[in-house]
Amino acid sequence: MKRYLTTLAALMTATSAIAQTTVQSCDREVTFDAPPQAAISNDVNLTEMMLVLGLTDRMVGFTGINGWNKLDEEMRAGLTELPELSEKYPSKEVLIGADADFFFAGWNYGMKVGGEVTPETLEPFGIQVYELTESCIHIGDKDVASMDDMYNDLLNLGAIFGEMAKAEELVAGYKAELETFTNGLTPLERAPRVFVYDSGEDVPFTAGRYAMPNALIEAAGGTNIMNDFEKSWGTVGWEAVVERNPEVIIIVNYGNVTAEEKRAFMMSNPAFADLDAVKNDRFVTLEYVEATPGPRNIQAVKTLAEAFRAE
Repeated sequence: MKRYLTTLAALMTATSAIAQTTVQSCDREVTFDAPPQAAISNDVNLTEMMLVLGLTDRMVGFTGINGWNKLDEEMRAGLTELPELSEKYPSKEVLIGADADFFFAGWNYGMKVGGEVTPETLEPFGIQVYELTESCIHIGDKDVASMDDMYNDLLNLGAIFGEMAKAEELVAGYKAELETFTNGLTPLERAPRVFVYDSGEDVPFTAGRYAMPNALIEAAGGTNIMNDFEKSWGTVGWEAVVERNPEVIIIVNYGNVTAEEKRAFMMSNPAFADLDAVKNDRFVTLEYVEATPGPRNIQAVKTLAEAFRAE
């Protein structure tokens, strides 16, 4: 009997060790004793990562989408069974009230540095947090944005939820699809100068070297004119945009101001009349869910590559 109990204890210990998973989340190592069963994701791109991994049955809701008019029909179809618990950033009470055990968010993607909702403030309530890789620049150093940021998040989510095979299959498929596409592209004589126009009229909100569009532009064969801007997303002066004279302008489509309205603002403003992109009417639109880290980044690269090569 004693021998049986010893064997059983060893088996239970081994099983526990197999179930336990540790992942790197920005500057933290986070250990999960078991896959989450009551997850919440913030923002449309993070939520789509959960959807492509087939994790909706482990979710109790999502946050931060409709408040910025980011939900398209493709996403809407995948979220019919889940409630939106907060239209913008969730409060701590919202997450606790949903009996969540996991929050997939990022810095400026549902959490703010020094804010009410952080990994530290949620920990006492049994809510573990995994942080979007792109957003880690807000709390420490990281490499320039790359497609690997998105792949890393999918693989870490796969590990956390016990869906590693699914995550690896997805990432391998995305890499192969992108490699096949870029290998078939006609080489450009030189990389076009590209500006990302997210929003703002007095000052533009744009993508710096740590934001996903920087990686998308490079993968498509272009150069982000703000690739020396030491931020992910942030505001710059219009003077810098005019001085660097973009040949292509990417408009990020979401919110109450439409992509066409943003284009019209730039086309009609005399201050931008001499920009090559304006003179030649070279604008390309990316949906918010394409311009931020997520599964639609592959299509975003294709859209940009074709725009960069258009006559």
